[in-house]
Amino acid sequence: MSTEESNNGPSGADEPGYAAAMAELEQILQELEGEDPDVDVLASRVERAANLIEICRRRITNAGIQVERVVAALESDTES
Repeated sequence: MSTEESNNGPSGADEPGYAAAMAELEQILQELEGEDPDVDVLASRVERAANLIEICRRRITNAGIQVERVVAALESDTES
């Protein structure tokens, strides 16, 4: 698997990897918690944060599925 696939998913979608998405979420949170958040960009930043959260959820779900497959394969190997 290439670095691009591991960061952007096998679909090749142009989205950040989990760590990059979390870092961007943290940056958005800091902006929103600042003393004077820019009201003109507030809605777009919140929308971006929602998209990043969905990316992270999808990555966590996919990782869980992969782990379950590996564990199942290991269990079937030890039972044979």
